[in-house]
Amino acid sequence: MAVPRILIVGGGYVGMYTALRLQRRLHRGEAQITVADNDSYMTYQPFLPEAAAGSIEARHVVVPLRRVLRSCEILSGRVTSVRLADRKAEVKPHEGPDLTLDYDYLVLAPGSVSRLLPIPGLAESGIGFKTVEEAIHLRNHVLGRMDVAASTTDDDIRRRALTFVFVGGGFAGVEALAELEDMAAHASRYFRGIHRDDMRWILVEATDRILPEVGPDMGRWTARQLSERGVEVKMGTLLKSAEGCHIVLDDGDEFDTDTLVWTAGVKPNPIVRAGDLPLDEKGRVRATPFLRIEGTDFAFTGGDAAAVPDLTRPGQLCPPNAQHAVRQARRLAGNLLATLRGRELKPYRHQSAGSVASLGLYKGVAQVYGREVRGYPAWFMHRTYHLTRMPTLNKKSRILADWTLGLFFPREIVSLGAVQNPREEFTLAARM
Repeated sequence: MAVPRILIVGGGYVGMYTALRLQRRLHRGEAQITVADNDSYMTYQPFLPEAAAGSIEARHVVVPLRRVLRSCEILSGRVTSVRLADRKAEVKPHEGPDLTLDYDYLVLAPGSVSRLLPIPGLAESGIGFKTVEEAIHLRNHVLGRMDVAASTTDDDIRRRALTFVFVGGGFAGVEALAELEDMAAHASRYFRGIHRDDMRWILVEATDRILPEVGPDMGRWTARQLSERGVEVKMGTLLKSAEGCHIVLDDGDEFDTDTLVWTAGVKPNPIVRAGDLPLDEKGRVRATPFLRIEGTDFAFTGGDAAAVPDLTRPGQLCPPNAQHAVRQARRLAGNLLATLRGRELKPYRHQSAGSVASLGLYKGVAQVYGREVRGYPAWFMHRTYHLTRMPTLNKKSRILADWTLGLFFPREIVSLGAVQNPREEFTLAARM
């Protein structure tokens, strides 16, 4: 009798944690686990802002799937289609012919991608903040722009280089801007002729509040804190155009910039539309409280791409955050095992503990179990909470070592921008 195959689409929070739990609890020969993802690592996204600021080594915020999922088959490539009717999935490896995978049980957890709007110039000029590659690029880019500004006599080039625009006032946008601004302020002391006040940091948010996850009072407090640091917080403002990196806002402000970071929302990974998956009006996969895909008894889903009912808030869905994703993975793995073994499934239920955000070194904001915390205590809570959630003792230890060294030595201010074009020097030498 053939061993049933469990296909896990996505190696993020839900995918990796589900595979890890199944790997530990499956009996020998009970099932084969295959994990398919474009990347062969899981990125712990709450640490991306600190990785961008240099407080954490970027490699320490990713977990290699092949190391932690040693009993699983790992396929690196883009899943192009998932079908429920015939239980097949199509995978396009990075090289070589396409693969067709048969499966007996499915875990669909492809996550989300940036939700871009049809704004002229946005796709050509902007960059997101969802991947470790984007975090590394932004760190090198910001320091590289400071190098440019310190080495030119052209005021227009200098002004453009030192203007940094972030669109989106949620966790991703606020934390990315706050951490990078804090890093740049520290780095400016080493750049002759550049002071903190010479840089222009702008946060553009379409609604009338930022950080809605921590409540209106803490959102207003965060806006004041950023404003006191010289950040222009433009709420109720829309980006109209970014053609040629010339920013046009609907409040009448226009200026040039070399840095446009788009963090204004996410949408389900497009893979959910390639097949016969049941979707809701926002393109998310419809799920039952047991984390099964609606209409099936063999397919499960969770995370950003899933519309999971929130049993603690009747009529609403679970928000797409790491807190729910990690816990959904635990329940999903348990229910999949129960299905395999003919046991009763349990519904997913989790009362959110709150939210924490870092605003730079020793600065933060949090709302935990209804209590508002700000400043150093919130920053400490942010680090402590996410350190406990970081997978593997190896990564926890490396991150803790990064933080410990940061107490005694300043952050690096070197821009390794050449990594974007590593063959440039070689090809230049060939032409000489």
